[in-house]
Amino acid sequence: MRDRMGLAEVLAAAEKAAPVDSLNVVARNLRDRFGARYVSFLFVDVAGRRMVRVSEEATAQQERGPDLIPLAGSAYDEVLHGQKLLHMQGGQGHRVLAPVTNRGDTLGVLELFLPRVTPDVLEQIEEAAHALAYIVVTDRRFTDLYHWGQRTTPVSLAAEIQRQLLPSSASCEAPEFALACALAPADNIAGDTYDYALDRDTLHLSVTDAMGHDVDASLMATLVVNASRGARRAGTDLVEQARQTHQALLGHGRGTFATGQLLRIALDGTGARLVNAGHPWPLRLRDGAVGEIPLHADLPFGITTQGRYRVQDLDLRPGDRLVLYTDGMQEGPAENLDLRALIGDTATEHPREVVRTLTGAVTDACNGHLPDDATVLCLDWRGPAPRAAA
Repeated sequence: MRDRMGLAEVLAAAEKAAPVDSLNVVARNLRDRFGARYVSFLFVDVAGRRMVRVSEEATAQQERGPDLIPLAGSAYDEVLHGQKLLHMQGGQGHRVLAPVTNRGDTLGVLELFLPRVTPDVLEQIEEAAHALAYIVVTDRRFTDLYHWGQRTTPVSLAAEIQRQLLPSSASCEAPEFALACALAPADNIAGDTYDYALDRDTLHLSVTDAMGHDVDASLMATLVVNASRGARRAGTDLVEQARQTHQALLGHGRGTFATGQLLRIALDGTGARLVNAGHPWPLRLRDGAVGEIPLHADLPFGITTQGRYRVQDLDLRPGDRLVLYTDGMQEGPAENLDLRALIGDTATEHPREVVRTLTGAVTDACNGHLPDDATVLCLDWRGPAPRAAA
C-alpha cells in the first residue's frame, strides 16, 4: 500500500508553524514530494468576481498588494464550479488545479506546476488540497492574512461590522441538505444578515433585514443576530427565539425595526417550522416549478404592537429547493428581476452557484451600485439520511 505519511507530516508541520506560515509549509512539502516548480493557493474575493493569489512568502506579498485574477470563464471558475481536479499539459510541463473545500464551503484552489504527473500524484494532490482546507479553516481564526487578501476594495466600518455578523462559512453540506448563502452589500450598508447552525437533530436558519443604513443599520443588525443566536444557543423554542429578538430591538433599537424569518428544520424529516416577521415570502422549487410559499405575516421585530409570534409549519419535501431573500433583491434597478426564472434556470446547479447567480444578477442590474443590501439563502433539502445498520 502506498505510504501516506507525507500527508500526516504536512499536517503536523503546518500545526507547528505560525498560522501565517502554514501555507508555506504546505507549498514546501508539495515541492519536495512532487518536484513542483511553483505552488500557490487562490481564493475568491469578497465580491465573488476575482481570485486572490496567496503564494509563498505571504508576508512580502502582503506588502506589495494582492495578485488578482478575474474569475469568470477562468480555469479556476471551472474547478470551483465542478469541484474536480483539473490537469492541463503544456510546453512548460503540467499545471494542476485542485479545489480546496471543507463541508461544502469552497475556500479556494490549490495550483501547482509539475515536471511530470501520474494518476497516483494527482490523487495525492487532491488529498493535499483537502488537508489544506482544514488548515485554512483552522488558521484563519488566528491571522488576518485571509481577510486581508479578500478585501480588494476599501471596507467601511459598517461593512466591517456586517461581515463579522455572518457565519465564517457561506456554505455547508450534510447528508440531509446542501446550503449556500450570499450577501451583496449596498453602497451604504443596509443591515442585512443571514445565519445558520447545525446541531444533532436540527438545522437552524435565519435571514434578517434591519432598518436604516450605514453604521446605525449594522448596529441594529448586531442586536438582532446576537439576540437570535443567544436564544438559540440557550436551547429555547422558536417562539422564544423570536420573542428575544423582538425584545432586543424594543429595548435597545432606538425605535427601529427589522424584518426576518427564523426557521428550524428537523433532520429526521418530521417537519420544518418558521416565524415570519414581516419578511418577503420564500420561493420553492419543486418538480421543476417555482412558486411563492404563502405565509402569515406577523409584524417586524421591534414594532411595539406585535404580540406573540406565530410558528407556522413549512411544507418541505425531499428534492425541494428553498430560497429565502431580502427585499434588496427586488429594489431599485433590480425591481423587475425575475427571481423565479433565475431559480428555474439554475435548477441543476449547486446552491453555491444559485446564490452567486442571483446576487450577480442583482449587482449587474444595479451596475454595481446597490441601493439596498441583497441577501439570498438557498437550501436543497435531501431528506433524512439513511440510518446505519445496527
